[in-house]
Amino acid sequence: MKRVFLFLATNIAILIVASITMSLLGVGSMLDESGTQLNLQAVLIFCAIFGMAGSFISLLLSKKIVMWTMKPRIIDRPANSTEEWLVRTVERQAREAGIGMPEVGIFPAQQANAFATGWNKNKALVAVSQGMLQRFTRDEIEAVMGHEVGHVANGDMITLALIQGVINTFVMFVARVVGFTVDRVVFKNEQGFGIGYFITTIVTEILLAILASMIVFWFSRRREFYADEAGARLGSRQGMINALERLKRDAQQPSPLPESMQAFGITGGKKSGLKKLFMTHPPLEERIAALQNLTD
Repeated sequence: MKRVFLFLATNIAILIVASITMSLLGVGSMLDESGTQLNLQAVLIFCAIFGMAGSFISLLLSKKIVMWTMKPRIIDRPANSTEEWLVRTVERQAREAGIGMPEVGIFPAQQANAFATGWNKNKALVAVSQGMLQRFTRDEIEAVMGHEVGHVANGDMITLALIQGVINTFVMFVARVVGFTVDRVVFKNEQGFGIGYFITTIVTEILLAILASMIVFWFSRRREFYADEAGARLGSRQGMINALERLKRDAQQPSPLPESMQAFGITGGKKSGLKKLFMTHPPLEERIAALQNLTD
């Protein structure tokens, strides 16, 4: 209920803030004087519907997409003692985190990684790579799975979809306003949608989407610290630190997760320079330091 209220409140806030901003800047009057006759409220509502819809459709399909791309083997019946321990560990962590038991899977990759996905925190999926399961200690894997369960319990998938939906709305809205303005004022098109509108809208959407994505990545990096705390709480702090240290040593290996899923993995690789603004995860050094400074 809280997230539904947040979703509705955010959309209403978008409509109010954008409408007030446009009125204060006199954009509507300027466009009318230029012959644009653009209904800003209608455009904003259109963008909010499609911007949010696209983000939440992606969220709803996230588990199916992961099953298709990563091909994790869901553990319905543990085949050995390790799988039985893994399922029991996640079951305990889910109970302590106050969520429904997620599906537990193992995906075929030798690189060490893990992920969580699903639109509903009571019907999620958490999975670990075969390589991590083979090479990491049980204390480390327990902390890593606690990290992923923490993502689910914190509602990170839903919140990230909400933020992405808000950004989609603003990108679509601003791009169309710019497209209409250029089409009417620069290209002097007086009727319908000219080539100036389509080209300008597409280019503006691409540029704004790249810039706005930095906000999504910033949030993604921030929530990793909370998930690490969950890993320390549901597993052990030293186990979480040791797991991150081991991941740091393995950082030269490419991530087995596709780009669309790296935000929900345990690590997202290493980048430098301006690329840091587009990182889904903070540097492992910062995460380790944050855990070492964590008070009990």
